[in-house]
Parts: sequence; structure tokens; C-alpha cells
Amino acid sequence: MAGTMNLRERKKLATWRAIRFAALRLFDEESYEATTVEQIAAAANVSRATFFNYFASKEAVVFDQDPEERRDWQALMNGRPVGEPLWDSLTAILTGFCESLRERMPLQRELKAQSPTLAQSGQSFGERFFTDLRDWVTGRNSESDELTVILRLNLAVAATLTAYQTWPADESFDDFLWRLERCLREAGPAGPTG
Repeated sequence: MAGTMNLRERKKLATWRAIRFAALRLFDEESYEATTVEQIAAAANVSRATFFNYFASKEAVVFDQDPEERRDWQALMNGRPVGEPLWDSLTAILTGFCESLRERMPLQRELKAQSPTLAQSGQSFGERFFTDLRDWVTGRNSESDELTVILRLNLAVAATLTAYQTWPADESFDDFLWRLERCLREAGPAGPTG
């Protein structure tokens, strides 16, 4: 995508990333609660107004996904073989999506644990992904039983959330991936018709 972006788009992406980088560094140094939007803007060398052109709130800096990530997960979805059982596709996609968050997910979890404001947040770092996944599943399985397809999707999402919610703070990201694989395996269909 970076190769097909024009100069203006590349500058916008660089600014978005600079703001996020500055914010995460400040959150790590000062804490989420103590860091202000003004401090983030100053650290990123942008105005407060520019900050809000890119992020709706300080919380959004933690949860909004990099603009290029959507292209990556859509490629992950579209790369699944057409005849592949749905559960196998969901397992590969969810595992691949979580793997792509290896650098960010532990930090987001740590920030949520440290910040009462973020802990109360209903925002999830995967909201847009799960919407796209639902669209992909329903589009791909238009001739299948809708109830079964949506049930499988919801079970796979629940397995992913269970792995995240039961991931102890002292375990590594690889341990989280092991939990995810276990949850997906245990939630999956018993037979090969998945």
C-alpha cells in the first residue's frame, strides 16, 4: 500500500504514526492518566487541532488501528482458500490477526490495567476487525445456513476473547497465542464439516 500512496497520504500516515508513537512513549513514562493531549501534540511536533484531526480522543490513540492494518487483515481474510471449512478459516484469520498485534496488545493490556479510565472503556482494539470479519464471513458463506455461519463466527470471537481475558499478566505473548489456539480448538466443531 505504501508504494501506491501519494505524497499527501504518506505524510498523513507518517503524522498518524508520529502521534501514536509520542503518545505511547509518554504513557509509558508518565502514565496514561497523567498525560495530556497537549503533551502528546507537543511531543509529536503537531498542534492540538492536528491531534484531533487524527484521533477522536486520547483513548483512541491506544485503540485505533494503524490505517495500513486493515489492508493486512483483509488480505488475510481474502487469502483463505475458497473451499476451506469455515472454522479452519476463522482459526487462521483470528490467529493471524492476533499475531499481527504482538507488539501492541501487551502494551494495550498493561495500559488498561494501570488506567481506571481505560479499564472502563468499552472500546476494543479489534472493533473494526470484527466488523470486517463478520462481513467477510457472511459474504463468503451466502449459500450456507446463516444461523450456523453466525454461530461459528460468534464462537470463534468468544474463544478469542476468552483467551485474552484469561491471559495472566505474567505470561508472554506466545503464551497468549497458545491459549488462543487451545480456545479455538476446544470451541470448534467436533466434526470435519466446520
